[in-house]
Amino acid sequence: MDTRDTNLGYFNREATNIHGNRIALIDLSSEQKRQITHEALDDRMERVAGALTANGLKPGDRLLLAMGNRLEFIEVFFGAMRAGIVPIPLNIRLGADTIAFIIDDAACEAAVIEPGCHPRIEQIIEDKKLGFRVSLGAVPTGWTDYEAMLACALKKPFQPPAISPDQIAFLPYTSGSTGRPKGVLLSHEGMLWAIHLSQRYWPCTPDERTLVAGPLFHKNAMRVSIKPKLFVGASAVILPRFEPRLFLTALAEHGCTDIGGVPAMYRMILAEDALLAELKFPRLKTLEMGSAVVGADLIKAVETAFGAPIEEAYGLTEGGGPLRQPIDGGPVPRGSCGVVSPGVEVKLVDDTGKEQRQNGELWVRSPAVLTAYNNRPRLTAERLTDGWLHTNDLFHRDAAGFFYFRGRTDDQFTCGGENIQPKEVELLLVQHPAVIDATVVPIEHEMKGLAPAALVTLRADAIAGEDDIKRFCLENGPTYAHPRRVFPVDALPMAGTGKVDRKAAKETIEALIAVGD
Repeated sequence: MDTRDTNLGYFNREATNIHGNRIALIDLSSEQKRQITHEALDDRMERVAGALTANGLKPGDRLLLAMGNRLEFIEVFFGAMRAGIVPIPLNIRLGADTIAFIIDDAACEAAVIEPGCHPRIEQIIEDKKLGFRVSLGAVPTGWTDYEAMLACALKKPFQPPAISPDQIAFLPYTSGSTGRPKGVLLSHEGMLWAIHLSQRYWPCTPDERTLVAGPLFHKNAMRVSIKPKLFVGASAVILPRFEPRLFLTALAEHGCTDIGGVPAMYRMILAEDALLAELKFPRLKTLEMGSAVVGADLIKAVETAFGAPIEEAYGLTEGGGPLRQPIDGGPVPRGSCGVVSPGVEVKLVDDTGKEQRQNGELWVRSPAVLTAYNNRPRLTAERLTDGWLHTNDLFHRDAAGFFYFRGRTDDQFTCGGENIQPKEVELLLVQHPAVIDATVVPIEHEMKGLAPAALVTLRADAIAGEDDIKRFCLENGPTYAHPRRVFPVDALPMAGTGKVDRKAAKETIEALIAVGD
């Protein structure tokens, strides 16, 4: 067997051989648009592998990858894996202390960075005294220039090392909004299995083009957008960040066939009603929406605006996408993330550990599940049982086998003896005609112990105050779950993954209450 067949870094090899002259990536991260073919991208991945090896890195070494959304991120990410080196895709929105912790926890030997991606990234790496440091653009003293490094790699063909099936491919870290980030060890074998499974049952075609606005350091962008497209010779448009007008313009100008995003992104897009009416999206076939605050009204509004169907999705860093659309192409009920994917085992478990038919915490077992948490044996033992990943996500399964996301076990709280899932209150809040998005967290309450409170973003022309929104919740939802305080804000606090940062939201609400008192 060719050693490249078991190496995730070479997942695009066949597509390159067949579709080498087709556009692979269109990079809109700078004023001048850049694009690269599959053949050229593959060549640069190979040179990354050769250059890192030539500079002393060995299979198993850890490489910090710190940059924004740009094509070089993809070159380094997969190029490092070709050499058996483990990339650490860094959430560049984290604080300096947390980044320093990740470098230590992952035992990074080297780093490839974009200097402007984080105000302190150079100094953090200098302080950690990493042996090999590579920079895009401005090159600090003692660092290696990225393009010069690749140019030197032309001189010698690269010979990839043998990769064992369980060898670690890459090491993403969770956002860490509830404590120290956790390193997730993911194998070459498991990630390749997921790519092949997806193409077998939900195939992409070479003429497809996706639009990526979420961060490339988040596994979702790679799993949902980049890997499926590059695997078949299709293409991706890379935005440096999400901004509604930039997003819509790129979607129209580049003829994208599919997009993905979290509900908050779609709500902001819908607010650009004038631009939406002006632009056309004739090639758009599918819109994916993550399983956060997804309401039927939002789905209907998005489908009407774009003239394409919404696919509600569920996935997690530790376990991939265990729930998918039915392979027979049948319809999925509103609010459902789909059915169990072929090749995946799932079960619902209650808080006593007993398996349930309809409601419980989702446990998942498949080759795509992490092998362990990095340096966290106790957490590994808590979250993995005989290969079963305890997701901490609560689901309902209907009689037809469709799954409905209900929230997180660690988000649920009790208010006056009633269990409350923030997601349910958020779904109610976004039904208010003035509300674009909402997040709900528990705050201390004199009588109830804990009670829900909310941050909301409002439409520009909205006329709605706290009392109006509270009254709406009382009239349309259970009394015990109505938010006792509602604070309009310009934007919800977001984690680097594009999800709401609940810890920061709670701190914001507590600060606003303190000011009012």
